[in-house]
Amino acid sequence: MKVTALLPDDIVQEVKKLSGGKNITDSILIALRDYIANQRIRKAIQKVKDKPLQFRDGFTADKIRSTNREL
Repeated sequence: MKVTALLPDDIVQEVKKLSGGKNITDSILIALRDYIANQRIRKAIQKVKDKPLQFRDGFTADKIRSTNREL
């Protein structure tokens, strides 16, 4: 998709520097993909905070390890 956007030069230059992209387009793509990944992680963390994982009664890491070793 072709997009025209007015962006401050200092921000574009910092994105280019930090992303290591070959050009402005590549740098902005890297930055946007990184932003998307970070937002997905934040949402996943928030879901776990809102509804923490619960294990069955009697569940222990030692029990699972011994079961895995038997296989």
